[in-house]
Amino acid sequence: MVGIWHLMQVMQITKDAEGSVMPGKARKIIISERQQEVLRMLSRSRQCPQGLAQRAEMILLGFERWNNEDIAELLQCERHTVAMWRRRWASAFQKLVLIECMEGLAGLRAAIGEVLSDLPRPGCPGKFTAEQVTLILAVACEPPEKSDRPVTHWTPRELADEVKKRQIVPSISARHVGRFLKDGGPQAASEPLLAQCQT
Repeated sequence: MVGIWHLMQVMQITKDAEGSVMPGKARKIIISERQQEVLRMLSRSRQCPQGLAQRAEMILLGFERWNNEDIAELLQCERHTVAMWRRRWASAFQKLVLIECMEGLAGLRAAIGEVLSDLPRPGCPGKFTAEQVTLILAVACEPPEKSDRPVTHWTPRELADEVKKRQIVPSISARHVGRFLKDGGPQAASEPLLAQCQT
């Protein structure tokens, strides 16, 4: 029953605070006590990603009536970035209150993390699947002579030809293969990715 009373109290605060925002004025930030606790935890955590901690701090400073320019100057970011996160918080506030009342502190933490996380960036999805990239890197770890290649080590062009020949991918450029080798290097293997002929 305490959850319902808390929900009604916060909804009344939200209702009282709703109103038109004058052009050029920062959106008023409303935070419940539990939300404030979670935001403080995020802003001080060493395990929390830096961007998430900074956004939590933006919301807390907005709640303390700091304007966007001052927050941006303190946190060394752009004023419009602060405004964007304040708007996102304001639009998610009622949903966060419901989660807080229905799911408790753990659910609230997850929901706040989601609200303050980066949205997926627009653009085309990747052309190659993770499986295809893994297979390309696996071929790069094989000695080239195993594939009847007359080279002592793989070049991006030779490797691109080989993965097309094996039908791992229908088409791929040597430049793209080179990017996979460069990006996947340290995580994929402690040895060089381009297999060399053993003498």
